[in-house]
Amino acid sequence: MKIKYFQDTDTLYIEFRAVDVAETKDYDEDTFIDVDAKGNVCGITIEHAKERADIPAFSYEQIAA
Repeated sequence: MKIKYFQDTDTLYIEFRAVDVAETKDYDEDTFIDVDAKGNVCGITIEHAKERADIPAFSYEQIAA
């Protein structure tokens, strides 16, 4: 998984899997979901990310099963 923030466009991209994107679906005006050929979500784009997410306070935690 990769998370990229593009400061110049205030865009956040979350890539779950590095696969070919078959289709990009509009979730709402500023959120787009990339799916592969089987319909699995492989990425999410969030426009106006600073307004919609707390970008500077990002954290990651892996929970053991």
